[in-house]
Amino acid sequence: MRFDPSETAVVVVDMQNGFCHPDGSLYAPPSGEAIEPVATLVERGRKAGSRIVFTRDVHPPEQFEDAHYYDEFDRWGEHVTEGSWEAEIVDDLSVRADDHVVEKHTYDAFHRTDLEGWLSARGIRDLVICGTLANVCVLHTAGSAGLRDFKPVVVEDALGYIEADHREYAVDHADWLFGETTTLSDVEFE
Repeated sequence: MRFDPSETAVVVVDMQNGFCHPDGSLYAPPSGEAIEPVATLVERGRKAGSRIVFTRDVHPPEQFEDAHYYDEFDRWGEHVTEGSWEAEIVDDLSVRADDHVVEKHTYDAFHRTDLEGWLSARGIRDLVICGTLANVCVLHTAGSAGLRDFKPVVVEDALGYIEADHREYAVDHADWLFGETTTLSDVEFE
């Protein structure tokens, strides 16, 4: 699958210590295993001149105190709180000054962030999406991208997950409903 680097961003979803490091509160081994393929994809995108976007799931400790229904701490326990080591992107993925970092407070990286405007202002049309968790933040971000008329392409072998069937569900759902899927070896920047 070929991408024009001038119209493409590699979107790295939530590759943070809390999810990808063995000491993280929501660590899942497949998320740690996704670091290497994600790093490879980022490096290839950078070399070609594509934009690189990192999302960080960050929660102020009081975020859900007045929640009526939506409370991630209730579902997952307290995680990736603002200012914590858990909220930082893993050391193996170097964020550079010209990369764009999006702090999000939900599963969807477009919800109440600057991501859509930032991408549109730079003429980005295609999003090569990788990261963790496949069936949560990756899937919600990719679906939201499609609804905003970006072309979301999920890189199925550069995803973290808890259970293998979660990854399979996310990949199948993305391919069937709102985007496309590919593998790392099939990503080409022209």
